[in-house]
Amino acid sequence: MNRPLTALFSALEAVLVAAIGVAIPLVPLTVMWAFQYGLQVDFIVFWRTAVDLWLLGSGVDIRLTLDPVMAAGLGFEGAGTPFIVTIAPLGFALLTVLLGVRAGRRIGETPHRLLGMAVSLAAFATISLGLTLSVLLAAARPSIWQGMLLPTLVFALGIVIGSEIFRPATTNTDVLGESARGIVRGLHPEVRTIIVAGLRGGVASASVVVAASALAVAALFLANYAAIISLYESVHAGILGGITLTIGQLAVLPNLVIWGASWLIGPGFAVGTGSSVSPLGTTLGPIPAIPVLGALPAPGALGWGFLGLLVPVLAGFFIALAVRPRLARDLGSRASVRPFLAAGLASGVVGGVLLGMLAWASAGSAGPGRLVDVGPSPLLVGGFAALEIGVAAVIGLLAGRPSRR
Repeated sequence: MNRPLTALFSALEAVLVAAIGVAIPLVPLTVMWAFQYGLQVDFIVFWRTAVDLWLLGSGVDIRLTLDPVMAAGLGFEGAGTPFIVTIAPLGFALLTVLLGVRAGRRIGETPHRLLGMAVSLAAFATISLGLTLSVLLAAARPSIWQGMLLPTLVFALGIVIGSEIFRPATTNTDVLGESARGIVRGLHPEVRTIIVAGLRGGVASASVVVAASALAVAALFLANYAAIISLYESVHAGILGGITLTIGQLAVLPNLVIWGASWLIGPGFAVGTGSSVSPLGTTLGPIPAIPVLGALPAPGALGWGFLGLLVPVLAGFFIALAVRPRLARDLGSRASVRPFLAAGLASGVVGGVLLGMLAWASAGSAGPGRLVDVGPSPLLVGGFAALEIGVAAVIGLLAGRPSRR
């Protein structure tokens, strides 16, 4: 494949990823427009809604000004004044990353890998800018520069992951560069071993916490199924509206999993200013009638909630037990208390940073008034996670460390 064909192929990959991302909300909205509204509403309304959701999912801020009648119906203080929505439905970002991984793998198989990646990113940035400019409206105005940059960065993450993981062994070009590898090789062997063990332990511990959160969220859905159905019925959205609402809630499912992880770590999360959902108790004020919020634990419903704090501690401990044999083998004669202690603390730092970044990505402003504060605090989540995972990892690494005469 020559250079022009590689460039064209890479640009088409970018078009495909953007088209799929916008089509997921646009298809059910189009069906609603055709059957529920009988083609009586201007289609541009549904187009703007779909593109705004896609942009919002990549972290683009959108400035909204509600209609006075709608603002009065919400009942929130300050609903009639313009406000900025910053919370991202991470399902769209996750989809873009996964599609980017696929595109990066396919581009990596071409003979001009770096050219293909550059063209694909440039094409995606152009498409994102065009989509942003197509939905500019006084009532809902996304940030133009964020609309071009942030979706492209999300796509670039997938491109790099796919290109590097599935890079053919015969390919000489390396996006990371030999200079970065040289820096790593230049480190002291003991320091390099500690860093690798810390990365391995921190990433694995954070993954275990997120996986446990996903199971806990699924259990809450099953336990509060009746409340969720009642909220669906109170919305009166009809069959098509209910399907569209369900797809929209699936987009925030990754957010809910991260909120569950914040709950297991300890700080919990907020659903509006002054509210708190944590293992120590639940305090909720007025919340929107969104069916998925019916899964939130009622005040006093989880008297055993403090046991959730054991999840990150046990994750850090058992992951450290799994990491310890290889760490001891890599250290060899240099094995002592100090490197084991450093590796455990490094695991805590890595796990805390990862979970704090996830908390930051899942939180933001979801509406006017008290809804400007929704989600977990990234600093609290990261700090608590680093402490819990780090202390448990140190204990796990030192617990079975062979003594040296």
